[in-house]
Amino acid sequence: MRSDIAKKGVARAPHRSLMKAVGFTDEEINRPLIGIANSANELIPGHIHLNQIVDAVKAGVRMAGGTPMEFSTIGVCDGIAMNHAGMHYSLASRELIADSIEVSAMAHPFDAIVLVPNCDKIVPGMLMAAARLNIPAICISGGPMLPGKNPLDESKKIDLISVFEAVGAVKSGKMGEDEMQLIENAACPTCGSCAGMFTANSMNCLTEAIGMGLPGNGTIPAPFSERIRLAKEAGMAIMELLRHNITPRQIMTETSFRNALAVDMALGCSTNTVLHLKAIAHESGLDIPLTLINEMSSKIPHICSLSPGGKDHLVDLYYAGGIQAVLKTLFDAGMVDESCITVTSKTVAENIKNARVKDSNVIRPISDPYHKEGGLAVLFGNIAKEGCVVKQSAVKKEMLCHQGPARVFDSEEAATEAIMSNTIKKGDVIVIRYEGPAGGPGMREMLTPTSAIAGMGLDGDVALITDGRFSGGTKGASIGHISPEAMQGSVLAAVEEGDQIKIDIPAKSIELLVSDEEIKRRLSKWIRPEPKIKTGYMARYAKLVTSAGNGAVFA
Repeated sequence: MRSDIAKKGVARAPHRSLMKAVGFTDEEINRPLIGIANSANELIPGHIHLNQIVDAVKAGVRMAGGTPMEFSTIGVCDGIAMNHAGMHYSLASRELIADSIEVSAMAHPFDAIVLVPNCDKIVPGMLMAAARLNIPAICISGGPMLPGKNPLDESKKIDLISVFEAVGAVKSGKMGEDEMQLIENAACPTCGSCAGMFTANSMNCLTEAIGMGLPGNGTIPAPFSERIRLAKEAGMAIMELLRHNITPRQIMTETSFRNALAVDMALGCSTNTVLHLKAIAHESGLDIPLTLINEMSSKIPHICSLSPGGKDHLVDLYYAGGIQAVLKTLFDAGMVDESCITVTSKTVAENIKNARVKDSNVIRPISDPYHKEGGLAVLFGNIAKEGCVVKQSAVKKEMLCHQGPARVFDSEEAATEAIMSNTIKKGDVIVIRYEGPAGGPGMREMLTPTSAIAGMGLDGDVALITDGRFSGGTKGASIGHISPEAMQGSVLAAVEEGDQIKIDIPAKSIELLVSDEEIKRRLSKWIRPEPKIKTGYMARYAKLVTSAGNGAVFA
């Protein structure tokens, strides 16, 4: 066993003594030692209940003959960190989470590891650590939140994005503050990751699709007892993975990443999945070129329309058959590879054998999709030579092709102020720069400005482009991850107020309509801005991080 280096033989008596000080018996020490990475905290609704999940995992490990050894990791709630200094630290927490798990698993050489995340950066951070360590591993999330009922119209469901959009409606005079508070009080009724296909649920669903989570991991709601049973099964499954020595790099192969991308396109997941899948692939010794996103999108139709782009939520997908039913639908059309091994110790084919679609209004047939192309698209052009990403399934038809004057802002705050003060006009292209991985630093999400645009009813008239990123809850012509970023002295840094920008999502192009000579002239006078954060972790992060086109991993 891997753990023998810390527990076997005469020389390890001091080590065993310290384990006994923790409370472990000789019998427990002699068993396989299973690390449990617990990201529970009292900060995040998706994590408030994770101690209960971890207790169930421990029970499963013990039932299968292992010894669970719990340790903690950090977590950030993107919604609470949104639109203030805290958002600089959200994406950057992914690297800290991966590093902290690596440190714990190397200093305390577990034989295998169970990862218990739920929200945006915690899921990919843990999967990155799993790929890096390459010891048997399984991911069991805390599950999605249930949606709320709209107190102004109880026939409609609402979620966190409804609250952000209500802010825009109040600012534009379309809603009163009393009505907004009613929505605020009802939108997030349970624990769990926010109820729509936002980043957290996108990543939990893709964890299942790539084979690192048991069937049901992505969609079983957080409050359901079935989630507790799944956690016990995960504890037992890790022992089976250990017995067969099935490791993450055997599961997360180039083929299984393609399967995950197929599900990503079918679901219309968050644009953040591009960042995270590239980072996880990097840790697995693989590369996902951005051109593969468009290749997969052209083949895989968008068959599920979940919030923010549609009316359904994760609980609806759960009742419709979940991710296994989506995989079965894609498999029957020859769009996924059934031979990939998963954490069930079985193949995709074996897992989906009895899966079926229970509601074709939620999981549409391939012959009747919401969109013929997948949910994401990568655009290229002179302003994004290394690409940029848009959730095309959440873009209104009239905004798929758009040309308009640039409204240039060097921070999210400046753009938000302009939007809230009603100075943005129909047809404008809002440009928010110096918000990339290094320039932000931390590549902040832009949920506040995009939600304000939607709340004001402008998402069919205004585009927003940025080297920052967007929440999975964003909808509209919101184009992020522009690479190279402005802080690198890219073409984005040369954009001036009133420049025409042409966006053609079907053609996968985005262009600044300024001559090469003029761009070169402007950049010759460009002066790199001072870093926004000059001390601490984010100052170090800005020096190490690569572009969004590379997954914002460390160099």
